[in-house]
Amino acid sequence: MSRRSAGFVSTWAEMQRQHQRQIEAEQRHRREEALQARAHQQRAAREYKEYRQAEARLRTEGLDAQVAILQGLLTAGCQASAFRASSLMRVAEISPFDPGPLAWPVRMPDPSQYQAQGGWTANRRAQAQAEARSRFEHDLYAAQAAEAQRQQQLAAVQRDYEQWAEAQRAEVRRHNAGITEATGGVRRGDPEPVVEYFSAALYSSTAWPEGFPRQVAAAFDSAARQLVLGWELPGYDVVPEAKSVRYVPAQDQDKETARPATQRRALYREVLAQSVLLVLHQLFTADEYGILDSVALNGFVDAHDPATGRQAHIYLATVMAQRAAFTSLHLEQVDATSCLTEALRGQLATRPDQLTSVRPSRQPQDVGNRVVTHGSDEEPDLYEMDPIAFESLVADLFRAMGMQAVTTQRSNDGGVDVDALDPTPIRGGKIVVQVKRYRNTVPPTAVRDLYGTVQDVGANKGVLVTTSGFGPGSHTFARGKPLELISGGELVDLLRRHGLRGRLGEGGRPAPAQPTPPGPAAPPDDYNTLGMMWSGNVALDVCALVCHGSRVLSDDHFVFFNNPQTPDGSVHAVPAAAPDKAAIRVAFDALPEGADRFVLVAAVDPEVNPDADLSGFTDACIRLLDPAMTELGRLEVSDGRSGETALVLGSFRHRPNGDWDFVLGGKGYTGGLEQLVQEYGIAVE
Repeated sequence: MSRRSAGFVSTWAEMQRQHQRQIEAEQRHRREEALQARAHQQRAAREYKEYRQAEARLRTEGLDAQVAILQGLLTAGCQASAFRASSLMRVAEISPFDPGPLAWPVRMPDPSQYQAQGGWTANRRAQAQAEARSRFEHDLYAAQAAEAQRQQQLAAVQRDYEQWAEAQRAEVRRHNAGITEATGGVRRGDPEPVVEYFSAALYSSTAWPEGFPRQVAAAFDSAARQLVLGWELPGYDVVPEAKSVRYVPAQDQDKETARPATQRRALYREVLAQSVLLVLHQLFTADEYGILDSVALNGFVDAHDPATGRQAHIYLATVMAQRAAFTSLHLEQVDATSCLTEALRGQLATRPDQLTSVRPSRQPQDVGNRVVTHGSDEEPDLYEMDPIAFESLVADLFRAMGMQAVTTQRSNDGGVDVDALDPTPIRGGKIVVQVKRYRNTVPPTAVRDLYGTVQDVGANKGVLVTTSGFGPGSHTFARGKPLELISGGELVDLLRRHGLRGRLGEGGRPAPAQPTPPGPAAPPDDYNTLGMMWSGNVALDVCALVCHGSRVLSDDHFVFFNNPQTPDGSVHAVPAAAPDKAAIRVAFDALPEGADRFVLVAAVDPEVNPDADLSGFTDACIRLLDPAMTELGRLEVSDGRSGETALVLGSFRHRPNGDWDFVLGGKGYTGGLEQLVQEYGIAVE
């Protein structure tokens, strides 16, 4: 009994020890987990603290870098290249002709590969040889036909390339001729070209930090050889209010240390002085023709006048600098404030942070010439805007639409004014933008050139932005291609929709085109030839009606065999060149102001085919041609029907944005041309 009791107690004790050891192991495991969790929390807290501290250091470094840029504004600006008119010139960069697979001749069949197969008897051998010869001749004929077709296609591609290359060179010549003409005006000291030239010099400068304003109003006194201008200066907020940032762990917040007020005011005053000196430096170094003897410069900020509470130009600096005195300065080594106020005897507000103003010296409106203004907060006239400012405005528009956009360099830009990137998946990608500050319709050659640029640079899309509009040739060429055409009216709407400003002339819409002087031919690039081609032998008269709505403007605006042109010469029947059977020339910009529809019709010629109808009028189209007779596109029209002797082919309709779109016709008449024109308001006796 005692042995059994001892064994039971021993077993029970062992179980208790094992249970205790298990409890202790679990307790150790929980302690280890708690220690690990605490260590992880401490490590995470330490990493978070280090991250926030690093973030605060980065913000402080950013503030220091911003101040360093402001302090070195004049020095950096003096190291930039001087503006030159030659930078506006373009070079025609024509890619070499590459016909692709068309460059390789079609391979002719090898007679040795066409041996007779089989033939144990003389008759069978002769038959096999004849079959081999027949196969060879068949393949040879097919290869020769393919080679002839290749040569035709190669010649057509070569012609298209030469026309495209010549159009590229012509555009560059036109651009460079315009620059040459403008620089000629600068050399002569003509006020407006001089102001535009020096405005371009200021706008093209890369020395100004991001966010600095660029508003200028200028005039040129040719007698005194003095440029008089007002230039907008940055506001007080350009100097950061905070000096440094540190992280406070106890509050889990960033705390900014304020920049001492005296330090901030002093730096702002220094920035204003540097800005004035930098403007003078850019103007005098850009004067490669020696036009300027002096510059009268007034620096202002757009702010609420403390005295009146109204928004106004408050002048914080003014100076009248003579060329000889200014060019003798070593700007990289001067104290900007002392240089402006002592060496140049200018004025600088003592407390510009409180908008204490100075009395401006001579102002642009005192000169007597027309004052040119760029960059004003007032709604700018896009027609009068500086070309560089216009490109910058278009870039701003693309950025406002959620894209990345930068203007290109003025030289060697390959015909691209703005490079944009649409980050949208699938439909996004690289976009090349050209801007045309035109008053007349953009010629189709500009659209063709843009398409060539899109292909050359491998862009996803090309966009052509203009202050005017596009003719049917441009729209026809762009159809089905990765091109988008934005006319002046659409541009104004887009600007306003995205918080930007711009207008087109006094009325805010494209100005009506000036009528073309009477005559058989319109100026180059201002007209299209509409060539008519069709199958069948039926003789047709192709006529045109200039209408307002569904009514012809007058009997004289019905162009047919007895009235070959309108009174103003905007529409003219011309001899057709193969493959066309009839042709009408139209200058859409020169059509009368009240015209909103240009209708093309065809009718059976009763003298040649008195019994014919339009059942034989098939496979018809209108070929849209430019002044060089280059085909821009084809507009399909309806086939004729049995019993009908006259047909409305289609009409070009004037849209509110200034464009002309083609609308397919198709209405037929059994009573011939007389019945058709009566419906358009022409009385037939």
